[in-house]
Amino acid sequence: MILEICVDDAAGLAAAVKGGADRIELCAALSGGGVTPSSGLLQLAARYDVPVSVMIRPRAGDFVFSGEDADQMKHDIDAVRRAGLSGVVLGASRENGALDVPLIEDLCRHSEGLDLTLHRAFDVVPDMSEALEAAVDLGFSRILTSGGARSALEGIDMLERLCHMAGDRIVIMPGAGVRPQITPALLDRLPITEIHASCSSAQPYDPESQVSKLGFAGPERKQTDEATVRALRDILNARHRDGATP
Repeated sequence: MILEICVDDAAGLAAAVKGGADRIELCAALSGGGVTPSSGLLQLAARYDVPVSVMIRPRAGDFVFSGEDADQMKHDIDAVRRAGLSGVVLGASRENGALDVPLIEDLCRHSEGLDLTLHRAFDVVPDMSEALEAAVDLGFSRILTSGGARSALEGIDMLERLCHMAGDRIVIMPGAGVRPQITPALLDRLPITEIHASCSSAQPYDPESQVSKLGFAGPERKQTDEATVRALRDILNARHRDGATP
């Protein structure tokens, strides 16, 4: 069982690795769903002996991207390659939510040699079976998805159908709201080999601090929690030893 942990800063990166992550999804601004991280964070991640997939998303919001957005994403992919990291996480939508296959195909070509994950643009498509077949044809290694729901647990019925449709052609990697408490329920239902989580905890800011008063900080920030990563890792290890997962 591969445990992927998404992080958006140096402290989170260290906590994820120490807690036992098998792979890192490197982002910035996870509170907005994750965007492309800075070159500095790319360089820092390259110091760790763990595969790192980098979010290629120029902004928060929808996944409908312009030609200028596409150019920016290609430059970001180049930065990932220069940093020596292993993969990219990307996707794009048309106005109706369907995958923008021509743009994604162009980005995949630009990412040649890097491991490819289709991000949760998949979760807004009108037809998931059609999108899954497109992802297979485009050469993605995996799809990160909640089954089109707010959390993987809420989307478990669709995730189960996707796993059976995918077979051994592409990995379905559940994500969104994955915590140690709900992971056994996912493992009981889904024939999965990879799972995605943030394992974060809320760290409140002092509302009376000058940083908060000047608007540089919200009421809290989310921070990757090493103990939560380790707890999730232990659950996956125990289930693997028991032979209850593929």
